[in-house]
Amino acid sequence: MTTTANPYQACIDACNACVIACNECFAGCLKEDDPKMMARCMALDVDCAAICSLAVGAMARNSEMAKHFCRLCSEVCLACANECAHHQHDHCVRCAEACRACSKACLAMVN
Repeated sequence: MTTTANPYQACIDACNACVIACNECFAGCLKEDDPKMMARCMALDVDCAAICSLAVGAMARNSEMAKHFCRLCSEVCLACANECAHHQHDHCVRCAEACRACSKACLAMVN
């Protein structure tokens, strides 16, 4: 069986890694001493994981709208990365790194 490589594969991989990091960050934020202080971080974690999943689906289908989803995904990932950068928790540091990598990969797909 011959398979054709998806031109979006690197971006799909970055988005999937970001979904995992955002979900781990969300769970980690809930366990912090004062989760209320992490509310914006958790909200962006959820938004970021959602748009990354949506973008992955669009890319996997080679949707004509994939680049539009990637553009939005890049913006949301950057917002999440910037918020996570305000916190020194390990889960936030890992999430910020994954979000920045995903933002970069999505932006590369748009350009």
